Amino acid sequence: MYDVVAVGELLIDFAPNSVNDAGYPTLAANPGGAPGNFLAALNRYGCKTAMIGKVGDDLFGRLLIKTLQSAGIETKNVLSDPDVFTTLAFVSLDANGNRDFSFARKPGADTCLKPGDIDESLIADSRVFHFGTLSLTDEPAACATRQAVELAKQHGLLISVDPNLRKPLWKSEEDAKAAIEWSLNQADIVKISDEEIEWLWGLIPEAGAEKLLWEYGVSLVYATLGPKGCYAATRNCRVTVHSPSGIHVVDTTGAGDIFGGSAMSRFLKCGKAPADLTEDELKAIVSFACTAASLSTQKHGGITSVPSLEEVEQRL
Repeated sequence: MYDVVAVGELLIDFAPNSVNDAGYPTLAANPGGAPGNFLAALNRYGCKTAMIGKVGDDLFGRLLIKTLQSAGIETKNVLSDPDVFTTLAFVSLDANGNRDFSFARKPGADTCLKPGDIDESLIADSRVFHFGTLSLTDEPAACATRQAVELAKQHGLLISVDPNLRKPLWKSEEDAKAAIEWSLNQADIVKISDEEIEWLWGLIPEAGAEKLLWEYGVSLVYATLGPKGCYAATRNCRVTVHSPSGIHVVDTTGAGDIFGGSAMSRFLKCGKAPADLTEDELKAIVSFACTAASLSTQKHGGITSVPSLEEVEQRL
């Protein structure tokens, strides 16, 4: 049985290394895509995972599949499409390592996943189903994602959601909000940033978490606070955890995904329903995830920047 199966985008992140004399950036290619980063953290910390998605039948698509396999992620439902290119993301970084994205995705292979491409047996053989909203921006991937969510519910899986808002990929902000609202209404566990909470509802993180718990029926909320840490809540307990200090940030790409996967790995280790976590258990989960995510920012990329268990425990 798999601990977690995820559906969504796989892509290549191009991050700047330097600038040439004419002002053009020299770029380094890194494997990425939020669901892949999420699963890589889970595998790194002892969980068994599978990915559902689509890449191009090209150099980057083959590299992505190989990278997932090297991370221990099951790839039998990662399909190669000869008619489209693997999605590319061009990352710009400011002085603090914070990133902005431009995408080559018109279409990208990830948006071409079809309902008929979904391997139901992977979902049926899993404990948790995870998705983000980038797989809802375009058809047919949006329809495929909704079908996968419905299958996960039919098979009794916990549903994990990360809105992972990327405004340039949506036709309008209204479309983005509608898709995120739908996603949140499916979720048992949500990882959402303070910026996304403010954008959706104009609320502070604590109020946004309460809204998700009581209005959307979510059981466990991680409201991440960027470099400040995370506020986490169930209906029975709430904790605030600060990120470790003294981290030299190089690249924040994938840090939120690594937080989510790291938190999920510790949650599954507890062997409880989300609502049954104690305050001490919730604090331990979030402390581990904040540390793993912070350490990951010391390297470029997402999948390849997940720190080892020993590194995280040593820092804790």
